[in-house]
Amino acid sequence: MFENQTEEAIKQRILDRIDNSMSKIEGTLTHDAISPTSIELAQTYINLDYIANKLDIDSLEGAELEQRIKERTGIERKPATKATTNVVIHGSVGAEIRKGDIVGSNSVNFISLENKTIGEEGYTNVNIECERFGTVGNVPTGAINFFPISIPGLSSVNNPDPVTNGYDAESDKSLLERYYAKVRTPATSGNRHHYANWAKEVIGVGEVKIIPLWNGNGTVKIVIVNQNKMVADDELIQRVFNYIEDVRPIGATITVTSATPQSIDIDSIVTLSQGYQLNDVLNKFKEKVESYRKDVALKDNYISYAAIGNILFNIEGVLDYKDLKLNNKMESIVLGEEEVPIINSVNLAVM
Repeated sequence: MFENQTEEAIKQRILDRIDNSMSKIEGTLTHDAISPTSIELAQTYINLDYIANKLDIDSLEGAELEQRIKERTGIERKPATKATTNVVIHGSVGAEIRKGDIVGSNSVNFISLENKTIGEEGYTNVNIECERFGTVGNVPTGAINFFPISIPGLSSVNNPDPVTNGYDAESDKSLLERYYAKVRTPATSGNRHHYANWAKEVIGVGEVKIIPLWNGNGTVKIVIVNQNKMVADDELIQRVFNYIEDVRPIGATITVTSATPQSIDIDSIVTLSQGYQLNDVLNKFKEKVESYRKDVALKDNYISYAAIGNILFNIEGVLDYKDLKLNNKMESIVLGEEEVPIINSVNLAVM
């Protein structure tokens, strides 16, 4: 805004206002006397530019964005959470698992949340929590499979289900989207915007679709995905239900459900630039595709063939591609109203 207010420009304006009967060339008392003032005024304009930029909420980030949104709407950033799950531990009858005992995966350890004893069956189920906050605790089925510190009488541990409920702190992008949804959409008297805002206030919810009157008058279906834009687990569904049940208008009947997964397989043949390895290109492509998948989850009703092709073509190291297929077809994938796309496989071959 004030980029033209440089030291030289300010100095020249001051000099122009001084009578020409006085010498104003560099090195004279007049010229040298106004130089410090010009420098300070230029710095003031820099500061004004900085302050003016802070007035635009889109230019804020981190704690500043968080504070501004909280002041204006009361919306707060969703904090990171620790992943939790249930593991099956085998061992000798009578062997004990203590609260605080550790089980591990190759990437992160988990802590027992309860005291348990191995029964006559030779095993017991134990609730555990990740040591660290965030998505680092989201591990696949069977990944939690050893004891970092040996525990007498225990022989094996395994998680029968994938862990999906560890969430990073809400991103600036997501927080800003919730802010604009709040101020731009009229959430009043239990309309669809109200239900969407309520659902998104629950920690762990990533996106929402509201289906009014889905089962007759007064019924509302709330379809959700978790913060990682994956299928929501039963615990998250119940928390959303309980929260909305407390704030909804009297007489409404709500149903909360997770979006159902639509598996996506991507295959293509690429020509690589010299010096690039297929594995590096594949990993970058997977990362960009996953970002696109999250952007469209419960928003768009299809996975765009053109969008996937554009992502692939713009990956560094890709000169060209052919035979791009989504679920073995050269066309976009239509998603059901309550479906969320899940990337099952991504395969690239070299021409």
